[in-house]
Amino acid sequence: MLKTPGPTGRPATDGPATGRSATDGPDTGGSPSAGPDTGGADRGHGGMFSSLRIRNYRLFASGAVVSNTGTWMARITQDWLVLSLTGSSAAVGITTAMQFLPMLLFGLYGGVIADRFPKRTLLFFTQGAMSFGGLFLAALTLSGNVQVWHVYMTAFFTGLVTVVDNPTRQTFVSEMVGPDQVRNAVSLNSANFQSARLLGPAIAGVLTAAVGPGWAFLANGLSFLAPLTCLLLMRTAELHPGPRTPRGKGQLREGLRYVSHRPELIWPIVLIGFIGMFGFNFPIWLSAYADDIFHGGSGMYGLFNTLMAVGSVVGALLAARRGTSRLRVLVGAAVAFGALQIVAAVTPSLWVFALLLVPIGMLGLTVNVTANSSVQLGTDPAMRGRVISLFMMVFVGGTPIGGPLFGWLTDAYGVQISMAVGGLVSAVSALVVGLVLARAADLRLKVDLRRGQPHVRFVPKRDLVTVA
Repeated sequence: MLKTPGPTGRPATDGPATGRSATDGPDTGGSPSAGPDTGGADRGHGGMFSSLRIRNYRLFASGAVVSNTGTWMARITQDWLVLSLTGSSAAVGITTAMQFLPMLLFGLYGGVIADRFPKRTLLFFTQGAMSFGGLFLAALTLSGNVQVWHVYMTAFFTGLVTVVDNPTRQTFVSEMVGPDQVRNAVSLNSANFQSARLLGPAIAGVLTAAVGPGWAFLANGLSFLAPLTCLLLMRTAELHPGPRTPRGKGQLREGLRYVSHRPELIWPIVLIGFIGMFGFNFPIWLSAYADDIFHGGSGMYGLFNTLMAVGSVVGALLAARRGTSRLRVLVGAAVAFGALQIVAAVTPSLWVFALLLVPIGMLGLTVNVTANSSVQLGTDPAMRGRVISLFMMVFVGGTPIGGPLFGWLTDAYGVQISMAVGGLVSAVSALVVGLVLARAADLRLKVDLRRGQPHVRFVPKRDLVTVA
């Protein structure tokens, strides 16, 4: 189970969880120093791990850490297997594209299904299907019959299941924790996923080196027994089921229309689309750096992924401590994320490159969690499945384009240029979105060189007039 933010549980008639009308621009807060603050009424209570006090969520998190470890084992092994079979970074990009192409093609339909049917029931089907996919690839690999097209096919099947699984899991969180703990649960789910990222690659590296990649795929298939068992053990009477959307025409168009009239939703989604397409191509980049630049093999590839996971866990825990999801944090983290990618791309030192992966992982996770929680908490609960499916479609749906593009760029011009281009596009897109949001909120950039004052910040335009 991946990151699973969910709705605030407000009544369907309330409108956006930010408390603004559909025509309002982004909320920038009442003071000059405040950035946009989505869902201030739903601030997390009780500390960094407060969601874990809820029994159903503890079960959910326990099952997730097991399946997440298996997922990371399979992901790392899958990339390395394809690279070993073909010797091509472009082939790794195609594998990634096949896994995320269904989200691009059918992502919005997954949101409609998540809004229409019971979440827990849907998760039994999706998690079981993912287990089948892992066991199928394990059987082919252990028997010595695996070919590249088998990996492509399994990746596409997993992507089809994810179309429904992703929005269902994310909206199911609010049914477990209630509205007050949604933001905390979003961050803890990310920490859960990234903690498994620390363990999964290490186990996969040992298994692959010792007995071959098939055992890592087998472990992934069996790991889904944990979340299935935890779903069975949940107390359904303690859930907080949200409103279900009845079957009807035009529900996809309704979701798109809903987002298009809200700048505080559409621009974070646009930004995460650029970051997802151009900035999150690490399976291609890290495998190429480990193999072609630093000649370290699968062990070094696992180390690179582990270092990024360390940063991601730190980013998730810091997000769990924050009581708000400010859009200025989103923009600033995205700019820094792209800038550090450029620095990492041009460094000739193995250890400098490796150490830079920690803050890159932290900033990338901050971008993801902040955008996700901002969108979740700014959306009417009755629309949340469709809005989060749009978010995920844009975020991972760009991978079928970005994966082959940056795989080709890596093969043709080298991984340094490929990674630098990805970082540059990410940073520039963040700056543009930040300026658009500031303009929509009637903000202007203020530079103050006085000692003890913030030197650069956005303030309401009228404040600049007063100062002048």
